[in-house]
Amino acid sequence: MVNLGSPYQGYLYAYPHKTAYRPLDPRPRLADVWAGEDTAKLFLYVHVPYCEMRCGFCNLFTRANPPHEQVTAYLAQLGRQAARVAAAMPGARFARAAIGGGTPTYLTAPELTELFDLLQRTTGLERGPLSVETSPATATPDRLAVLNERGASRISIGVQSFLDAEAHAAGRPQHRAEVDRALDAIRAAGPAALNIDLIYGIPGQTRATWDESLSAALRWRPEELYLYPLYVRPMTGLGRRATPADPDWDAQRLELYRHAAERLRTEGYEQLSMRQFRRPGDHEAVDEYSCQDDGMVGLGCGARSYTTDLHYSFDYAVGVRHVRGILADYLARPAADFDVAEVGFALDAAEQRRRWLLKSLLRAEGADPAAYAARFGTGLDEDFPALARLRDAGYAEGHRLTADGLAHSDAIGPWLVSEGVRKAMAGHVTR
Repeated sequence: MVNLGSPYQGYLYAYPHKTAYRPLDPRPRLADVWAGEDTAKLFLYVHVPYCEMRCGFCNLFTRANPPHEQVTAYLAQLGRQAARVAAAMPGARFARAAIGGGTPTYLTAPELTELFDLLQRTTGLERGPLSVETSPATATPDRLAVLNERGASRISIGVQSFLDAEAHAAGRPQHRAEVDRALDAIRAAGPAALNIDLIYGIPGQTRATWDESLSAALRWRPEELYLYPLYVRPMTGLGRRATPADPDWDAQRLELYRHAAERLRTEGYEQLSMRQFRRPGDHEAVDEYSCQDDGMVGLGCGARSYTTDLHYSFDYAVGVRHVRGILADYLARPAADFDVAEVGFALDAAEQRRRWLLKSLLRAEGADPAAYAARFGTGLDEDFPALARLRDAGYAEGHRLTADGLAHSDAIGPWLVSEGVRKAMAGHVTR
């Protein structure tokens, strides 16, 4: 039998998690790290670690309201890093890109233009699938005009709740009028697909208020919706003032999730994962990038990069003091420091197989045994007998999760983590 415990243990959006990374000694040169890798269809991720506020639930690598001179220095340093990374990967081509953080639109319109200019100059980034994160306070017409002009195909906005009281309870002091203004501005700016992030499980939230937020979001007919269960994590605003968890919290979140999933299906949305719902239509991009098989290049302090056998980044923290220290270190580095990988995790053959499974199984379409065999030369069920246990428990059929399995993705993912990665994550000191 499978005893998953709580359905809300952790969001396994990457494997291994960054808390498993350790300093690399010696630091390998990027030219060697990427030698022999297929760089014809990479993902480019650019990290802007700044926000106008730090939400209570947020454990991302970001700083709120930095001095303006630091933003200026950050863009200059990002340009130096991008140039060194490009020199280490001649001929690299990016099939798609994302600019995240933080809140990239914390940058002013001229600063966003500078960012796009430096990326074009160093990486040759051309128009293609490009996603950019924004917030209600920073989704202004002048910034959105830059995104539209520079080819953003998807704009994602974190609303979390359309009810002010719920947003405030989640540590996000926003107002509904500001949210409505931002969504109107996004729709007026251009043809980019709209994604709205919402959170369920907020203190005081009920099925009726959750439905109210869903209804409000649907009035803008977003091409995508991401629905996140609330987590209270160490070093976050909510974590610092946490009270004992309500014993009914798991059941409440599960009920709200199931209600939303059913409602969105009736509204014509396709469920792609536990969190992602997409409205079929013209904005479905033909995506030649595959997260299971293709690499990712991260630029900026806080960005991670993936090759076949090495995931690497800079140091990671959540606490304000440590984030500021890591940023200061990044800004002070000589350009030659960007020729090497700093902190990371080396994936052996077994971890490469496990990552492929997790990145496939936690998607609604599930894992393709033929693709797995073609990639690794072995059988999926042979390598992972745990799949049979998921089937016996009703969480999977064949090589895809059932509806109940998708609902328990945040337990199934951690359950499948290897012992080695689990120990490395447990040894991480949260800062």
